[in-house]
Amino acid sequence: MLTKREVVSTQKIYLPTLTTKTSKEIENIQPEIKVLLVGDVMLGRKVMLESQKKKDFIYPFRKVASTLSTSDIVFINLENPMVKDCPYTYAGFKFCSLPESAEGLVSAGVDVVNLANNHSMNYGQAGINETLEILGDKEILATGLGELKVLEKQGTSFGFLGFDFTIKEPIAADYEQIKNADEQVDILIVGVHWGVEYTDKPTVSQRLWAKKIVESGADVIAGHHPHWVQGVDCVANNGSVSYITAFDFKNGSVCQTGIIPVFYSLGNFIFDQMWSEETKKGAVVELTFLSKGQSTSGRKGTSLQGRVPSGTRQGMKTFRTYIRNWGQVEFVD
Repeated sequence: MLTKREVVSTQKIYLPTLTTKTSKEIENIQPEIKVLLVGDVMLGRKVMLESQKKKDFIYPFRKVASTLSTSDIVFINLENPMVKDCPYTYAGFKFCSLPESAEGLVSAGVDVVNLANNHSMNYGQAGINETLEILGDKEILATGLGELKVLEKQGTSFGFLGFDFTIKEPIAADYEQIKNADEQVDILIVGVHWGVEYTDKPTVSQRLWAKKIVESGADVIAGHHPHWVQGVDCVANNGSVSYITAFDFKNGSVCQTGIIPVFYSLGNFIFDQMWSEETKKGAVVELTFLSKGQSTSGRKGTSLQGRVPSGTRQGMKTFRTYIRNWGQVEFVD
């Protein structure tokens, strides 16, 4: 089992070079565990209508499914409940998608979804219950409803919590829950719905909350809600915090060794907000956990063309930022 927060990193995807290794070399290879974090996923409104039109509920994920599914764990923010009576609509802010939309999540290898957001209750508790049943049938875990969800990979336990701070501020019980969860797992990833929509930086309050969340035991914070990619805080062991702007983040600036990253907003991953360049883009963070604490971390960019993506305290090392072209898919408006 890996030591708590011993390793967390991010690397870009590459094609491996075929080589021959001796049995001793193979014995010394440390296992890697790759975790992908992505932005807001909303499978309703125009996304659902286009999927229905094409009779293909995997359609929104087709350009990225093969890449995402190569990771050991994929964690997303699901911005809508799934209900069988989801109405057809092009507009409005009451989100939902049909149960068939879960096929796309499966195709992309999604393992955990965060339901702690301002749209999860759009269809009340009944909608939540139906969503949980649909996700459960697909063996997809859902966090953000008050319970820690845990996945075990190669002897390492990964815990996932989700919080919605769009209306309420974090309270002592929230920090206590994070602390308790931290004691139960090797790596704790906290998804947080927060911030001001359509802005590229967090608020002063968010940065204070983030520091307390890290102090409580979070190893990574994956933020959502603003629909734009925002900057990153780098929280050191001694409590000092350095901030990377959204511009610098997208252009390669990184946290340094021994730092816990706070990704305030990963932007949109799958959404129908095609009215601005910022809402058409999102970030994909690929974390690679190694057993010897050798780690880097980085960010790949996604670009949405027609509502489809195109294109530990002891072990965090430099992370590289780069953009990858995921390809383009056209929607008919």
